[in-house]
Amino acid sequence: MVRTWFITGVNSGFGREMAEQLLGRGERVAGTARRPDDIADLKAKYGTSFWTAQLDLTDTAAVADVVNRAFHHLGRIDVVVNNAGYGQFGAVEGLSDEQIARQIDTNLIGPIHVVRAALPHLRRQGGGRLIAMSSYGGQATHPGASLYHASKWGLEGFFDSVAAEVAPLGIGVTIVEPGAARTAFRTTAGTLLGADVDAYRNTSIGAMRAMLSNPDAIAKGDPGKMVQIIIDSVEIDPGPRRIALGGDAYTMIKRALVERLAALEAQKGAAFATDVAR
Repeated sequence: MVRTWFITGVNSGFGREMAEQLLGRGERVAGTARRPDDIADLKAKYGTSFWTAQLDLTDTAAVADVVNRAFHHLGRIDVVVNNAGYGQFGAVEGLSDEQIARQIDTNLIGPIHVVRAALPHLRRQGGGRLIAMSSYGGQATHPGASLYHASKWGLEGFFDSVAAEVAPLGIGVTIVEPGAARTAFRTTAGTLLGADVDAYRNTSIGAMRAMLSNPDAIAKGDPGKMVQIIIDSVEIDPGPRRIALGGDAYTMIKRALVERLAALEAQKGAAFATDVAR
């Protein structure tokens, strides 16, 4: 079965890898990028199989227009992938108003608007799949990544809730939680750091800043293998609610969940004691 995919951010990273794998196997892709020139080579190679549009997710007014045009042009879209995003790191004191707004608009508000625009089409065609590219940072946290975590925890909460809303309509939802992978994510994050606040230089945030600028810090995750699992997950019905990718993702998510569950269990008596006695 040939499927049609709508993917945001196909210019690099997981989005680029996904588009290349899908187009290479004969699927149709509607891909967006902030700079269309970055995907001109794919358009030249795959022609009409690759529909493209310029889109910056911070331009919320443009999101619905692009999504609607993609469905109108292609007729049916089976899978909508919210992939575009980036990491804004640094001590919270060093983040500017603009950095805060752009991170949340890109990683959280933009995907919400993509889903709002896509759902009427998916309902009318009788189903489909929504995929959200989160990270293990949507379940576990590191110092110096507070804003990034805020965007990813918000993303996961949104898609987790939407999953229950749209399941009766034949629409599935899968949240993908990759660990560190060999993409440009870390390099880009290193160029976008918040201001260096002196008070944090000898803390874990200082170590984080050093890691992002260390050329020898090479991730273990293979983007090609990760994307293959994401693509294959669409064959599963019902699809998995979450997919953890990478040994670091599994380790960090499990540790966070175990610690939170233990802390919750320790509060069980106090929690029930606050109920009104009958």
